[in-house]
Amino acid sequence: MGRFSGVAVLALICMASQSPISAGDDDDETPEPRKCKIPDLSLGSWVYDQYFPYYDTPECPFIQKQFRCDTNGRPDKEYSKYKWQPFGCKMNSFYGAEFREILKGKKMMFVGDSLSNNQWQSLTCMLHVLHLESDAAANYTLNRVGEVSNFTLTTYNASIFYHRRMFLVDLDKENGERILKLDSISEGTHWKEMDFLIFDTWHWWLHTGRKQAWDWVREGNVTYKDGDRVVLYTKALKTWAKWVDSEVDTNKTKVFFQGVSPDHWQDGVNGSQPKTCIGEKLPNTKEGCTLPAEEVLEGVLKNMTKLVYLLDITKLSQIRPDGHPSVYGVGGHISPDCTHWCLPGVPDAWNQLLYSAITEILAAEKNGIIISSATFPALFFSILYTLFSLWW
Repeated sequence: MGRFSGVAVLALICMASQSPISAGDDDDETPEPRKCKIPDLSLGSWVYDQYFPYYDTPECPFIQKQFRCDTNGRPDKEYSKYKWQPFGCKMNSFYGAEFREILKGKKMMFVGDSLSNNQWQSLTCMLHVLHLESDAAANYTLNRVGEVSNFTLTTYNASIFYHRRMFLVDLDKENGERILKLDSISEGTHWKEMDFLIFDTWHWWLHTGRKQAWDWVREGNVTYKDGDRVVLYTKALKTWAKWVDSEVDTNKTKVFFQGVSPDHWQDGVNGSQPKTCIGEKLPNTKEGCTLPAEEVLEGVLKNMTKLVYLLDITKLSQIRPDGHPSVYGVGGHISPDCTHWCLPGVPDAWNQLLYSAITEILAAEKNGIIISSATFPALFFSILYTLFSLWW
């Protein structure tokens, strides 16, 4: 257990979804859709594609066992056959060769918890496998030093790092006790050396009991045992935002926030059994939800002075309960996983959004245009785009 207890504010606020599953549009008279902009990317539908997934796990021997649902015995493959399609616009197809050229001689880092790891492993596999022109394109090295893993495409001198920082702010040991320091980020020096940064935090803020990662919380000169988890998360995000605003040169380093990856461990209602991802085989056709953490994140990003681009993955992931390892993770039936995601699977769509955002940003810079849309709530801008398109 040890999750959600005493945190009533974490209840999901559900809204009607917008047709999350589609078989595609067969209307030949439909005009060619315009090219997607960053705010468009998060509103759309999951479209079944017989040619998916991008890759098979045997092609990526470095994918961790916890994400290898097929080799862990999952018999159905439908969860890997859906691609994300935004409404009313055309998103760039993921082209591994082009992305490798963009990353040539550069460094990218994912900073966060195991959901960052999930996305990092997805991207390394997509870059390694897709559109290989020669054996040289597949050459890579993979190593780990402390909490930092480094996947390097040697032919391109392109390094994609993952730094495990569950809370972004510091979690230190003092006199044998773990102290969560809400106003301290001490390991950001090498983050600033990156050309692309993708941050994430949320999952570990929910844990209580034996799974709680800290013994004490410190804020300035005040130390206390615990607090409302959304409040603690908000304070940590504001510390991170101040660090980015004061320390990162966003002309050199493009900064993204992964957004909030939802899980599917939902409390029962009026004594009913809890709803989980176990047995789910298809996307959810009924609902998409707003998480309190998502609203907090959008509020923090809105008030920043530096450009940070939101990869708004929450709602598109919320309607994919079938995408989790469930009983086909490392815990099996004893400890099923409704938090992380199978690979291939949903995180591949996150990286499709990342790729589309980066190509748009670089193209705009080449033409002397500054894109700042993601410093405001992506949903707000998406609605504006939709209304404008209808009016036009």
